Amino acid sequence: MKKATAPSAVRTPFQKWLDKYQGILYLIPWIIGFVVFKAIPFGQSLYYSFTDMNFFNSTINWVGLQNYITAFTTPKITKALIITFKYAFITVPLKLVFALFIAYILNFKIACVNIFRTVYYIPSILGGSVAIAVLWKAVFRDEGLLNTLIHMITFGHFNGPSWLSESGCALWVICLLRVWQFGSAMVLFLAALKGVPADLYEAATIDGAGKWKQFFSITVPMITPIIFYNLVTQICQAFQEFNGPYIITNGGPRGATTLISLLVYQNAFKEYKMGMASALAWIMFIIVCILTIIAFTSQKKWVHYSDER
Repeated sequence: MKKATAPSAVRTPFQKWLDKYQGILYLIPWIIGFVVFKAIPFGQSLYYSFTDMNFFNSTINWVGLQNYITAFTTPKITKALIITFKYAFITVPLKLVFALFIAYILNFKIACVNIFRTVYYIPSILGGSVAIAVLWKAVFRDEGLLNTLIHMITFGHFNGPSWLSESGCALWVICLLRVWQFGSAMVLFLAALKGVPADLYEAATIDGAGKWKQFFSITVPMITPIIFYNLVTQICQAFQEFNGPYIITNGGPRGATTLISLLVYQNAFKEYKMGMASALAWIMFIIVCILTIIAFTSQKKWVHYSDER
């Protein structure tokens, strides 16, 4: 005889609704945080960019595109845009090349390789802090560590340049701080290098290909997805750089290191022109979007994914 099975419990409408939307309930804290701290400020800044909003002015007047017209017709702002582009196009390639170079070296089986990987990653953890920017300023000032070493090496015949007082040198000092923080990109490159099949190198070696030929014919094509990812993320970060130029040079000398992010801060919290600051922020956002779209469009010609035929 078959045993009688117990009747299944009848589920209430609330339990059925809970089973269907339980995942959304877990997302409610994130949704609230996104709406309050991301979506609403995002929309407000877009609205403020078309107004003359001021922290100490109770009235907000609609000015239309005047803030954007002023941004592109003011020499100080246009100069900052050019310097921001120059900063991004210097730091991003140098950082990617240096990160790939170090990752390629650390991919070999050498003694204490894990210690070296940790040491090279540390600058990415500390590099964005205020303390590191202050230390960087101490190293490159006129009587700083670098000029002291130059003075010692040259036996007192050369004191070294004024790194932070000369327009050409100051921008490179800021760029070097950014390049020095290559650890995060290096870790991604290292993971990509470990994913390259070893049999490809063995076959290339049998065919007589040297190390350089293997690197450019096998390694680089195989890790192009990570190169593309690092390229996009580093472009976004470069256009948002603030701590280095603000703390080390404060935008000087003579505006040589004034990035667009510094002008956003100055307009918003020093001149209290929130409307202009919002317009500058949106200009920077649109520029980053355009560069990202260009990168995504161009990836079809140089990025090779493993699932492609």
